Amino acid sequence: MLQGKHIVVGISGGIAAYKTPLLIRMLRAAGAEVKVTTTPNALHFVTDLTLQTLSGNKVYSDVFAPTNDHSTEHISLPDWADLMIIAPATANVIGKMANGIADDALTTTFLAMTCPVLVAPAMNEKMYAHPALQHNLQTLDSFPHVTVLPCDEGFLACGTTGKGRMQEPEQIFLSAQHLLTEQTLAGRRVLITAGPTQEKIDPVRFISNYSSGKMGIALAEEAALRGAEVTLILGPTTLRPRALPRLRVVNIVSAMQMYDAAVQLFPDADIAILCAAVADYRPEKTADHKIKRSANSNPEGKEAAEYQLKLFENPDIAATLGAKKRPNQTLVGFALETDHEEENALAKLRAKHLDMIVLNSLRNEGAAFGVDTNVVTIYQADGRKTELPKMSKSDVAKHILNNL
Repeated sequence: MLQGKHIVVGISGGIAAYKTPLLIRMLRAAGAEVKVTTTPNALHFVTDLTLQTLSGNKVYSDVFAPTNDHSTEHISLPDWADLMIIAPATANVIGKMANGIADDALTTTFLAMTCPVLVAPAMNEKMYAHPALQHNLQTLDSFPHVTVLPCDEGFLACGTTGKGRMQEPEQIFLSAQHLLTEQTLAGRRVLITAGPTQEKIDPVRFISNYSSGKMGIALAEEAALRGAEVTLILGPTTLRPRALPRLRVVNIVSAMQMYDAAVQLFPDADIAILCAAVADYRPEKTADHKIKRSANSNPEGKEAAEYQLKLFENPDIAATLGAKKRPNQTLVGFALETDHEEENALAKLRAKHLDMIVLNSLRNEGAAFGVDTNVVTIYQADGRKTELPKMSKSDVAKHILNNL
């Protein structure tokens, strides 16, 4: 995810520093190399040994320490870094950075940084609301390479509740991932369908399938990270995409609701990826009350009474959008097959006027519903074919978007 990226994590002296080791672990787990720089006060909240152990590198906390790898550490770190994250950023450090004051290891390093810098403020709500602090935040955020995250609202270390909490490590990690992702889809509008649909039989029963929505959610997140404006039409699932600023979710339940939403939103989309597992059929009518067992049924179930459920075909979303597709639009479909996989997928590609179809089969281990991996083959209308080995659904999403 962040394989080979060089990230400098800066820590200033606030209680939220206790969360920063988790952020360092997340960055390392994603493949990044991490080096840490701190203010002297930061080490009152988290120890040098903890930071060195988690980052795998010496901590730069003293400009004149004889153990520094370089005599000008504050220059060598910016030369090495792809990104700097300052979390937490106290009011004092924000004021220094906004006004070009560099009097410790953290602020001297920041002043020499030319790569993107992500700043996560943390302080008491009164300090956060002070005009001087807000002025400094606006100044800092106006620097072309600096992104200032807003504070969260909630319980604060001083015992009050208000706006001033540092964003959680997971959200800071997501913002860092966004800054390090090439914006190949900037300015593009992407429509994605994901998850199952539910076709109601009565108030307590429905027809559905095993789709979890994981593949579609992975596509939506990756497209948003690449700068696209993403609309995700999501069927009923317990999963939700991560909170990305350009990712909007439209929740639906039935195939007809998904059809209506897709038809309405498709004209404004540059790219549409139809990843949802849409029910092909729905009950002719939905009962107003729970359907009861027949009064004539055998209590032992040996001669079960017959009950017939009449089904109607749902409209075909892919075929409808394919017929409406403009020359400047790209339409991608998915095919899950149990037999004659390639033949069926290519027939669907042609019949529904798709530009690409992604085939996966229940025959492949690691490609079943609900798992974190997938095994797919990508077919394109121009005849290209790309077979991918088993990999995470987030990596499959990258390959699909790379082939658009």
